[in-house]
Amino acid sequence: MSTLQTLDRGLNALEIIARTAGGMSIAELAERLEVHRAIAYRIVATLEAHALVARGADGQVHLSSGLMVLASHFEPQLRAVARPLLTALARETRATAFLSAAQGDECVALMVAEPDEGVLRVGYRVGSRHPLTRGAAGIAILAARQESADEPAEVKQARRDGFSITRGQLQRGAVGVASPIAPLERRPGGFEGCVGVVALDDLDTDHAANAVRDCAGRIAALMG
Repeated sequence: MSTLQTLDRGLNALEIIARTAGGMSIAELAERLEVHRAIAYRIVATLEAHALVARGADGQVHLSSGLMVLASHFEPQLRAVARPLLTALARETRATAFLSAAQGDECVALMVAEPDEGVLRVGYRVGSRHPLTRGAAGIAILAARQESADEPAEVKQARRDGFSITRGQLQRGAVGVASPIAPLERRPGGFEGCVGVVALDDLDTDHAANAVRDCAGRIAALMG
């Protein structure tokens, strides 16, 4: 597949900056991109001109407000696509269904759907956040990234399986199952998200794993 190298580098730079809490210097970015510092400087200057990144007084490069404008257009599309599928997932698994995304080093719940039946529910709400390294949602997102030498064994397992399962990591007695919306090379618009369900110990994890993978695949396809 043919790509535009300059655009590819700019998008990679945004992704690297987004994953670095506290920002990073241009020299650090150049090293991560494996380019000369002058090239990294031009990339940052271009992104800065579109308000996608900003440099602080200390020279550190951070994400900027232009991304919020882009996100404001993306969110309605995501909700329109995901809401009916998430509702169906909650009904099928009889569990709380969620769509979560990576924000820095944390995983944040963007959408939640509850099952119709009066089952015991887990306290998982829109805006709930936790470290990416804990909980089925965070582990599923990490599993969609490129493999790293120091990643936890559960991330490696989730990458092999296509889903993650955790028990009691975020709430005692709760079981979570999640699947990334797309692997790294096919992630729509760079969006790092996952679909999952969470319930108490009686969750049928085999059925839930198949259901969340199917839902994640449908959302990825509809997002293009």
